[in-house]
Amino acid sequence: MTHQTEKRGAVSFRGIRKSFGAFTAIPDLNLEIAPGELVTLLGPSGCGKTTTLRMLAGLETPSAGQILIGGKDVTHLPPNRRDVAMVFQSYALFPHMSVLDNVAYGLESGGLKRGEARELADRGLALVGLEAMGHRLPAELSGGQQQRVAVARALVLEPQVLLLDEPLSNLDARLRRRVRTEIRELQQRLGFTAVYVTHDQDEALAVSDRVVVMREGIIEQSGTPRTLYEEPSSEFIADFIGEANVVPCTVDAVAAGRAQVTLGRLSLDLPARTAQIGPAKLSVRARAIRLVPVDAGEETGRVRSMSYLGDHLEYEIDSDIGALFAISTDHAEPLTPGQPVQLSFEQGGAVLIGG
Repeated sequence: MTHQTEKRGAVSFRGIRKSFGAFTAIPDLNLEIAPGELVTLLGPSGCGKTTTLRMLAGLETPSAGQILIGGKDVTHLPPNRRDVAMVFQSYALFPHMSVLDNVAYGLESGGLKRGEARELADRGLALVGLEAMGHRLPAELSGGQQQRVAVARALVLEPQVLLLDEPLSNLDARLRRRVRTEIRELQQRLGFTAVYVTHDQDEALAVSDRVVVMREGIIEQSGTPRTLYEEPSSEFIADFIGEANVVPCTVDAVAAGRAQVTLGRLSLDLPARTAQIGPAKLSVRARAIRLVPVDAGEETGRVRSMSYLGDHLEYEIDSDIGALFAISTDHAEPLTPGQPVQLSFEQGGAVLIGG
């Protein structure tokens, strides 16, 4: 098997539009993906992420624009001439064939002799840690193992780009965490270019070099997981990436890259970003809210409800800046409904955002 880094491919979407009759799903998509980069397309149902992936795979044809892979225009090429491989959420394994035969199938279909195809399939299974499972049928494997077989089957084709369409959606929560780690480690070790589609924010943050958040067919924001989480560009991003409270505030002054902000009875000094003097909005992460019990009359908020979720507590808070959702890991003295509290925010937990 050729080392994967020799065939890494850049991907370019240039002025892509996709319409279905009178409905335009993708109005004007421009996106560059570097060789060896794992980019996740993230967004709510109907945002255009799966349509974008299917156009890259050749399963949908753009209404306008160009798609390039490794510098080659593939816009109108069929899937088998694009040098991509796809991992589906349904695994799409042949139930009557052994795991080894499943992995070798694409190679044999491409004209490789059976012996050589099975040798490469063995190496593919070794890449995903399943070299001892080749003789089994798919039904004899766990869901996580079946998904790894699907990844191996794609990798042995040595594509320029690996496409993953909601690859973990059929797995339970614990398996999802494990398999996403395995996929990420494999991608980093082999250095292949990957485009990953999911609606799961945690999954996107965990596996990606870069996350592209889509909304109604447009790119709302693109950046590293940390950038999107800590520096949301809009209220939509703040609300969609992680659990954030978006509350109105007032910017009183801006100087030297800092903003003086009034939020109810709180005064904050924050990075100004693009803020201007006047009304603005603030994103406050649920885990960044500190709640300190106080005597009645001294509070800036009051506990409406508390939920115990094992490793953390969740609170709904009524405050003078609106309803807030807060998360705490302090199990020693949980707050009770009706209890008055003083609100404050951890360093970096509150960020000024656009509208």
